[in-house]
Amino acid sequence: MLIFGILVNYINDNPLKKTIYYIFISVTICLLVGFLSSFATQSSVNDWYVGLEKPFFNPPNWVFAPVWSLLYIMMGVAAGLVWAKGYYHVWVKTALYHFLFQLLLNALWSITFFGLKNPLIALVVILGLNVLLLFTFKWFKIVLPKAAYLLLPYMAWVAFATALNTAIWWLN
Repeated sequence: MLIFGILVNYINDNPLKKTIYYIFISVTICLLVGFLSSFATQSSVNDWYVGLEKPFFNPPNWVFAPVWSLLYIMMGVAAGLVWAKGYYHVWVKTALYHFLFQLLLNALWSITFFGLKNPLIALVVILGLNVLLLFTFKWFKIVLPKAAYLLLPYMAWVAFATALNTAIWWLN
């Protein structure tokens, strides 16, 4: 415990180390959510998903893991940068609350689409995710614009995933 206390004091006294620490924790949380979500995905990606009718713009399955990994890292960096601005500040708290809620919806989408094998419920979830992402972007931009801009590829991918989810629901 003493070593942990010394480490926390050292990090808190050094703004760069504090930022790196917050980024590390945030990236770890995002990657952990992605990893846990992959259990729902893996349960049906090789059987149920294969049998679905998919639109012409459906990417090959191998694309998803590297794209999501990169997006989770970028999301974590963005959240860590915002967090480092000071959790005591109401705007930072608001931004991070929105971030955590959208992260939960992100995981819920995998559970509903792949785990429950229900594209319609997943579509409702991902529409909510899009709305929460807009609020998250807004609050991140208020706190630290560069952190908000790190979310843009994620927002674009979720918009693409929404179109893909809609098409799969429609075709099936």
